Amino acid sequence: MELTTPALLEAVLFSSGEAVPKKKIIELLSLAPPQLLEAVEVLRTALKGHGLILVETETEIELRTAPGASDIVAQYRESELSRDIGKASLETLAMIVYKGSASRSDIDWVRGVNSAAALRSLTLRGLIEKTEDPDDKRKVRYLATVEALAHLGVDSKKSLPRYNEFSKTLEEQEQTFIGNTPV
Repeated sequence: MELTTPALLEAVLFSSGEAVPKKKIIELLSLAPPQLLEAVEVLRTALKGHGLILVETETEIELRTAPGASDIVAQYRESELSRDIGKASLETLAMIVYKGSASRSDIDWVRGVNSAAALRSLTLRGLIEKTEDPDDKRKVRYLATVEALAHLGVDSKKSLPRYNEFSKTLEEQEQTFIGNTPV
């Protein structure tokens, strides 16, 4: 069964977990701008009365929780935040802390798996924060917060076990990755 354009738009927005530039959606789905506007309106209508809404700016679109579901979502998040962060999130946090900052693609490459859920969990817990990539304003980098260091039981990242060794290894891996990336 072939999916409609609004269904494909929904899938892209859902899988992203964050705002997606309209230009990227147009390119990805091979749409003309008027087709995107039409797909957005069809999806917006289809979501009425559901737990999700579309949030749209001039340049981006995001799939978000509907305001009417905010209480139950808050309860869910509180219960989730009371659990241990888990192995995937701990690996992701370690990479960000040891590297200083990392993009999602950096993390995915080193871990070998999609890290979106781990990044979302760490962000919700206040252990990492998003910042603009100084080399590419379209990209996001993740930084560890003071709360992350407290969670790890250290007063600075240099107090982490084998900090110099792991930081150097990550830097070398990044250089290998950049060297193997086609230009």
